Order: sequence, then C-alpha cells, then structure tokens
Amino acid sequence: MSLIRNVGTIGGLTAVSRVFGFARDMLLARVLGAGGVADAWQLAFQLPNIFRRLFAEGAFASAFVPLFNQRMTNDGDISDARAFANQMLAVLIPILLVFSALLLIVMPWVMGLFASDALAADAQRFDLGVLMARIAFPYLALMSLATLLAAILNSLSRFAAAAAAPILLNLCLVGALILGAMEGTSEAAKQTTGIYLAISVSLSGLLQLLWLYFWVRRTQFRLGLQRPRLTPGVREFGRLVLPAVFGAGVYQISRFIDLFFIATLPDKSISFLSYADRLNQLPMGIIGIALGTAILPALSRFIAQGDGDGAFRLQSNAFELAMLLTMPAAIALYIAGPAITSAFYVGGAFTVADGLATGVVVGGLVIGLPAYVLVKVLVPNYFARKDTRTPVITAAVSLVINIGLNLVLVPRLGIFGLALGGSLAAWANAAMLYAVLHRRGHYHLTAQVTGRIARIMLAAALMGAALWFALPLAGDAFIGAPLERIVAIGAIVGLGLIVFFGSAWAVGVVNRDTIGQLRRRQL
Repeated sequence: MSLIRNVGTIGGLTAVSRVFGFARDMLLARVLGAGGVADAWQLAFQLPNIFRRLFAEGAFASAFVPLFNQRMTNDGDISDARAFANQMLAVLIPILLVFSALLLIVMPWVMGLFASDALAADAQRFDLGVLMARIAFPYLALMSLATLLAAILNSLSRFAAAAAAPILLNLCLVGALILGAMEGTSEAAKQTTGIYLAISVSLSGLLQLLWLYFWVRRTQFRLGLQRPRLTPGVREFGRLVLPAVFGAGVYQISRFIDLFFIATLPDKSISFLSYADRLNQLPMGIIGIALGTAILPALSRFIAQGDGDGAFRLQSNAFELAMLLTMPAAIALYIAGPAITSAFYVGGAFTVADGLATGVVVGGLVIGLPAYVLVKVLVPNYFARKDTRTPVITAAVSLVINIGLNLVLVPRLGIFGLALGGSLAAWANAAMLYAVLHRRGHYHLTAQVTGRIARIMLAAALMGAALWFALPLAGDAFIGAPLERIVAIGAIVGLGLIVFFGSAWAVGVVNRDTIGQLRRRQL
C-alpha cells in the first residue's frame, strides 16, 4: 500500500473525528463559555487526555510497534508476535489498575498543582473539577488497552479501525453537551453539564476498547489473559518505553509545562488555549498522526531487512508531504485565526472578545505546527532503529528551551507568549532530530527535496498574502448570522485552496508526475 493511501486512510478518518471535535467545542463554548465551570472542565479533561496522548498513544506505540514487527515473519507466521502481545497485555493491566487507583486518591493534590489562582480560590468550583477529573480518569486505563489493540492493527496494515476510534469520543461528548444544554444556562446547570461530560469521557474509552477488540478479532489475531511475567520481550519494551515518553511525547510534556504557567495567568486563559489548540490539532492530528502512524511500521520493516534505500525514500516522501500539508495550514491559520475562531465559537456564553482572544492564541500555536509534525515524521527513524536515547536528549533540550522562553515571554505577552514559546521550542527539537540523522548518515535532505520545500513555502506565502488582503472585505460576516459565517468561512477556505494549489502547480510542486510517483512508491 502506498504512503499517500495509508496517510489518506488515517488522515481522512482523523479528519472526521476532528470535525466532530469542532462540533463538540462549538457546543462547549456556547454552553459553558470561558472561565468558571469551563476552566474547571478543561483542566479536569486535560489530565487524563494528556496522560493518554503521552503514554498510551505516543510512548507505547513507539516502543511496541518495532518490537512487534520484529516478531512477524515474511511467511505470515505471527505466533511470536501474538505471544509478545499477550505478554504485554498481562503486564499492562495491573500497571494501569495501580496507577489509576493512585491518581484517583491524590487527584485533589494534582488538581491543586495546575489550578489557576481563580479556580483554587473558589472551593465549590475546585471540588467540582476534582470530581469531574476522577470520573473521567478511567478513560486513561481504557485507552491504554485500546492503544495496544490499535498498535496491533496498524502493524498488520489495518489502519482504518484505529483511526476511526476517536470519533466515538467526540460523539459521546457532543451527546453530553446536548443533554447539558437542555438543563439551562444557570450555574447549577453548567455544573451538571460538567458531570455529564466527565461520564461521557470514560464511556467513550470503553466503547473504543470494544470497537478495536472487535476488529482485532476480525483479523483472526487472538489475545488471551495470562499471568504477568517479565519476559525478555517485556524487559526490552520497558527499556524502550520510558525514553519514548520524552522522545515521542514532547508536545504533551510541553502541555504539562503550559498548565503550570497558565496557573499564573488570568481567568479564562486555559479555555482560550484549549479552544485554540482545537484549531491547531486539526492539521497536526490529521497530518502528524497519519504520517507518524503510517511510516513507523514500514521503517521498522525496511531497517530490519537492511533496505537503507527504501527507508531513505520513505523518509523523504514523509518529510515533503508534511511540509506540503502543514506550511499552508500554518500560514492560513496565523492570518485568519481570529476570524475563524470568532465564526466557530462566538455565541451563547462565548463573547466576541473571547473569540478574538482565542484567535490570537491560535497564531502563537500554529507557528510551531510544521515543526510538531516534522518531529512526528523524524522520531520514527530513531525508534525503528531502537534508538530511544537520542529523541530523549533532543526533547529534554527543547523542554529546557521551552521553559526559558516561557519565563521570558509569558510575563510580557501573556497566553500568546505561552503558545509562542512552545512553538519555538518545537522548531528547536525538529532541527536537532534532523541534524543527528544527517550526521549519522541515516537521512539528509537532497537538493531536489530542498528545492521543492522552498517552492512550497513560496506558494504558501502567496496564499497568505491573498488572505491578508481578502479578510477585511468580509466585514462582520464572521460574527453574523449562521449563514453569513458559513459563507465567509467557505470563501476564505476556498480562496486559500485555490491560491495555494494554483501557485504550487505553477511553480512545479504539485503535478501529475509527482502524485503518480508518490502513489507508486510502495511501503
């Protein structure tokens, strides 16, 4: 299966999930607004969600997939791979039970670490946040087990089921918000809505686990429960997974750092960052997750077979595709961010000022969008070689840079400085990862790929200029009636697509030969 087809499958289904995520956040903004219960909910939801992205999706998959693929033979015998998966399941279940129980007990202390001064000073709201976090936290354990099943499916080149699973989370949250909207707009009704949301998070984790188990069974891959044992495979996984937490999860670790700094900022700050991150996560999730998920199993197989040329070609394709898709998205969101956030979120409890403030935060986040995706593209080259040490070092250096930038920027620029600091640190991480690969001879940008990236940037700049001049012509349409907003968003998106792809075609970045070549390159 070709790289574009794999990325298209994963990215397309991830896009569906992100669309439902937008619907969820649009409802959330209108029902809960920003600040108050909304801030308490955002903090309660981020705790299990960041842990899930950091340990389950990032570190676990990065360590598990190469080891699993090593145990799959070319003649189709998967008995060793099945035994390894069963060993991992047996060890994972008790670890998750103990960790979840511990976090449920110490949740008030954990919430106190990240709560803003306004949230911590309001005892009723703080207690509500703790309750919501406790109800939602089982989601982490359920999704960690689901990630094991998703990694198996991805290793078997069955990408669709795992990519579709997050849709269930957003469906559950949308359902909870609809129920909450029926409760009314009072403070008590908002608190009830928060409880509905927390319940729906854990419910979605169970549904996703059952969904993935069904599809694993459809592949005739049988999992079974057994006594936990520290087998050589489990010990090797343990040596890989802890460094992978830093190597693959730098974005989520930076989100933890952000929570500490947000606690020093005014009320509503965590809501602004959460709503802004939804726009940033749309391209980052669709492109970054799709590329990282698609290339890790393939790189592992190329390297295990000693096919250096195949690994090089795959890395080049992924690098170029990442820039082709993220650079225009970043420039468009930077320029049109306030207009887009106003169109999507303003209404009900969410004011025009809230929409503009969220758009400013979007600008700070998307500066680092290409870098975050490049990290997703470059890190698998290390993990496929079982090198977890180097990504840890680069991630640690980037985190130090992030903290230093936050100390300088946040007091001066507020929540925008927080977003900007993370973006600049992400570029530093991507640059270090590439430099080490280049020095070791594992990968380097050829003159052809470098030239194409330069032309991508030119096409994106032309699109940005077109959007800059076109946005004032819309007037107040982005905060007008629903039909006006739809037309305004459609016009801006349409203009951006036409100018970018027209420019890309004119400068030779996109043409029939390129698309055909990418389709023919086999994983």
